[in-house]
Amino acid sequence: MTDSRQDDQDHLVAVVGMAGRFPGAPDVKRFWENLLAARETITVLPDRADPAHPEFVPAYGVLDGVGDFDAAYFGLSAQDALITDPQQRLLLECAHEALERAGHAGADRPVTGVWVGTGGNGYAEAVRARLDEMPFLDEWRVRQATAPDFAATRIAYHLDLTGPAMTVQTACSTSLVAVHLAVQALLNGECDLALAGGATVVPHLPAMRYTPGGIVAADGHCRAFDADSDGTVSASAVGVVVLRPLADALADGDHVHAVIRGSAVNNDGRHKAGFTAPSIVGQAEVVRTAHEVAGIEPREVGYVEAHGTGTALGDPIEVAALTHAFGTGEDREAPCLIGSVKTNIGHADAAAGVTGFIKAVLSVEHGVVPATLHYQRPNPAVDFATASFEVNATTRAWPTDGPRIAGVNALGVGGTNAHVVLEQAPHREESAPPTGHELLLVSGKTPAAAETAADRLADHLAAHPGTHLGDAARTLQAGRTHHAYRRFVVASGTQDAVTALRGRATAPGAGAPSDAELVFMYPGQGGQHTGMTAELYDGEPAFRRAVDELADAATGTLGFDLREVLYPRTDAEKAVAALSTAPASARSPVPPPPWRASRRS
Repeated sequence: MTDSRQDDQDHLVAVVGMAGRFPGAPDVKRFWENLLAARETITVLPDRADPAHPEFVPAYGVLDGVGDFDAAYFGLSAQDALITDPQQRLLLECAHEALERAGHAGADRPVTGVWVGTGGNGYAEAVRARLDEMPFLDEWRVRQATAPDFAATRIAYHLDLTGPAMTVQTACSTSLVAVHLAVQALLNGECDLALAGGATVVPHLPAMRYTPGGIVAADGHCRAFDADSDGTVSASAVGVVVLRPLADALADGDHVHAVIRGSAVNNDGRHKAGFTAPSIVGQAEVVRTAHEVAGIEPREVGYVEAHGTGTALGDPIEVAALTHAFGTGEDREAPCLIGSVKTNIGHADAAAGVTGFIKAVLSVEHGVVPATLHYQRPNPAVDFATASFEVNATTRAWPTDGPRIAGVNALGVGGTNAHVVLEQAPHREESAPPTGHELLLVSGKTPAAAETAADRLADHLAAHPGTHLGDAARTLQAGRTHHAYRRFVVASGTQDAVTALRGRATAPGAGAPSDAELVFMYPGQGGQHTGMTAELYDGEPAFRRAVDELADAATGTLGFDLREVLYPRTDAEKAVAALSTAPASARSPVPPPPWRASRRS
């Protein structure tokens, strides 16, 4: 980020946390590993092949563990969990995880809003079809557990979030529109932190029918922008991101994955062949508007994560619209790379936009553009000859010098388009090396959960020995939800922490919750000694500030500086310290020591 951009942070929003569930990936970390390895995680389902109906495609981006849900953690009964739409269950889990990864899961988090959307999955109909097996149900409970109206408010209730909570529904562009709305709310001061995303999760794998020129690929592979492309593949996925004004994120020391410079949303109106058809005019206009909001020129964008469905109509129109917005690229040093995550996992409908957004955030953060799979030769219906774009067929380093800037495109059936401009985070100085011991604290609602949390922390530190222990300690203490059962270790380095975490022993009944009041007790009876808090004073800024404030306030009354007594550095100072602790009758008048200019402040 250039200096001028660093100085202009009022309209910039930071991405400070991410969580998700994707085909072949239970979290964002595995998702990124799959992308870098150019893995296709669409599942071929040979048992669903029907020789009598070869037009049905036995392939889907399957999401593992859809039925897994820790109902007790969120205070839900087994009955309520059973009837709640799995999209809303997984959104709730991912929202909680995203806040923890952002370091804002504590009770003192800023005012937080929620913007999420879900896809149509027929879960309500499936529940209603079995009402005779669930006599405890009535229509109101079914609607409350399954209607998309409650996707955002369910998260707000269970996580105690008091900002705006709104469900977004714009078909395939839903979750990127949710990101845009969250950005606007932050910039307008409606909240100080925002969750945005979406989910598409089906209870039963759909039977997708291939028709020539239609949406579904005949062989179960999405070949975006390729000459052999003939459609897309459906998928389930969930994604949630945490957003915050950049200035606030930097001031609080949040980890900034990337910066949102600008975004825009519009609709095609009637500038297209039909309701379900895309429009060059509308798509080009939303990209141009996002660029204007971001204050950038098209030549600065190094990569575009396209909607890229691989359909006969969609790809040519999308590239044509991007070309209208970007121009021919004559002023570019290199073509702008273009790609689509749908070639890896399939089309996740309401979660497609946030999935592409997370991929682009990681690309900007790490300076790597993952491959777009199955691309061999350009689709002849796509005019790459006059475009400024090149399909990124192999994983490669970021193609341009200077700030890394990416665009994310999402296009919804019905014409609601969204585009977001991302930029790499500003350079941050590394935290000062830790100088002492740190308290690492984890907790859980059950003893087993606390043990699992401690094991996971040990595994993470073992895999990342360069972790700054002070930063980790602060996040664990201030950025996590604290529960009744706790485990902790005190360590001076990551290896010490791993050893202590893995070697801990818990006595029977240890860690049981108690209503007893917490009391701090300090040793007396002569245990104190001169200089006993010198290490704290030298190594802990907060402690040093408190001591300095007290010493400055007392100097005029005492006639000497307490710091010279508490932390004597020379023989003369030690003598003063000895004098100050002697009985009053043994003292003789001694002038106060001069103020030492070398004292740490």
